[in-house]
Amino acid sequence: MKKNRERFCNKEREFVYKFKVGSQCFELRVPLKFPVQEDATYLHGRLMLLHSLPCFIEKDLKEALSQFIEGESLRDYDRDAEASLEAVKSGEVDLHQLASTWAKAYAETTLEHARPEEPSWDEDFADVYHDLIHSPASETLLNLEHNYFVSISELIGERDVELKKLQERQGIEMEKVMQELGKSRTDQDVNSLAAQHFESQQVLENKWSNELKQSTAIQKQEYQEWVIKLHQDLKNPNNSSLSEEIKVQPSQFRESVEANGRIYEEQRKLEESFTIHLGAQLKTMHNLRLLRADMLDFCKHKRNHRSGVKLHRLQTALSLYSTSLCGLVLLVDNRINSYSGIKRDFATVCQECTDFHFPRIEEQLEIVQQVVLYARTQRRSKLKESHDSGNPNGESDDKTKNADRNYLNILPGEFYITRHSNLSEIHVAFHLCVDDNVKSGNITARDPAIMGLRNILKVCCTHDITTISIPLLLVHDMSEEMTIPWCLRRAELVFKCVKGFMMEMASWDGGISRTVQFLVPQSISEEMFYQLSNMLPQIFRVSSTLTLTSKH
Repeated sequence: MKKNRERFCNKEREFVYKFKVGSQCFELRVPLKFPVQEDATYLHGRLMLLHSLPCFIEKDLKEALSQFIEGESLRDYDRDAEASLEAVKSGEVDLHQLASTWAKAYAETTLEHARPEEPSWDEDFADVYHDLIHSPASETLLNLEHNYFVSISELIGERDVELKKLQERQGIEMEKVMQELGKSRTDQDVNSLAAQHFESQQVLENKWSNELKQSTAIQKQEYQEWVIKLHQDLKNPNNSSLSEEIKVQPSQFRESVEANGRIYEEQRKLEESFTIHLGAQLKTMHNLRLLRADMLDFCKHKRNHRSGVKLHRLQTALSLYSTSLCGLVLLVDNRINSYSGIKRDFATVCQECTDFHFPRIEEQLEIVQQVVLYARTQRRSKLKESHDSGNPNGESDDKTKNADRNYLNILPGEFYITRHSNLSEIHVAFHLCVDDNVKSGNITARDPAIMGLRNILKVCCTHDITTISIPLLLVHDMSEEMTIPWCLRRAELVFKCVKGFMMEMASWDGGISRTVQFLVPQSISEEMFYQLSNMLPQIFRVSSTLTLTSKH
């Protein structure tokens, strides 16, 4: 039957349309290849534009073109059907094979015959965890996670000590060789020793990396099995060992924490909170916070198991599988890795605690790299197609060269997302690509970094992220060129743009109340912080309080 179908495909038929303009008669002839792939409305628009046809024939031409395409297509289908029936009658096609093919196609495309989807392990574990974290066993879960966290932290501490000792020993060796340079040693000896040192460091780092990877995999498997078992035991109220399983033993965790001296320093935070209303007619209330803090403070676990720290962690765990997620914007370069800068610091924080729900940060970045590679390949092929079709301005050549040069990199304004269950106060990290242009004082509302923030807020609306932390100055660290006027201009631009984006949110999500946290670097002065704090209510409409007094 394929031969019969091919016989009627890719045939050209001429569409003829006659019309009058005054006393003159005109005839339009257009060859069409069947089956027609384009929409009739699109073809009609092209004909009107290419042939400069008068507007009074527009409606009649559209009807005639649609009727011609529909009629010719139906005739092709009829011929195809008749040819197929003749093939069955003549025995050219096996009737039983045809019937089985039809039955298989019907079963695969009809819902009532489809096989029920088997629930995945991740979905089952998510449901079980959600039930347990909202039960009396929640404190047990948090203490167990903290116990695992301390274990990994101690392992990382041992790694850091061993790496430091190796570096000190190598430094002494290199210093001795440099002192003998020109006497009994040559430049080749120095290069050879440096290569040996580098190789030794790589071997040691790979050893500890594999050990950490193995430890986290074991912890994840043990934790998930224990959670499933505890959930099953909770369903059996007659289980006598249940109370022992839920018993909390936090003291042993504190001892190991206090024995470990690697405690994060808590610097003094400055914070201002505002309640605003946005919208033309139907106003939506939002919460805004201005903080002087390190972006990674929302990710780091505190080693001391205090009640306030536990409440933060409990809130994050309770909302892990909810419609109230917390997000964070990290400003990164165009390379998708965790080798330098804030990317390395963020990856270090992620590695300090096992993620029991999502893949490790390295695995997520590998997936992002594959997606970017596929996207760039598709974009490159489209650019080549446009180049082959001819571009008189030569823009396609420049774009193709740029795509080849930055094949695995992302562009400014683009971002990728990683998911986390092992961070202190966030579930989602947006890695927004920026370049050195953000350090200049002349960026506008159309800058890629600003448009990237808009797209991030749109993702927040469509994926239930109700709290988002944004670097207000679009930098994580201050530098010399960032003067007070520079900071005020940048803050005003970001405030105004975010306000506009938040007003757009009402059309994106129907007006859901959200919390936006603006973070400034810790090195900023208190005076500068309070200037920014005074600017915010001038740009946003801050809710005013009413004082009610009774008349006597």
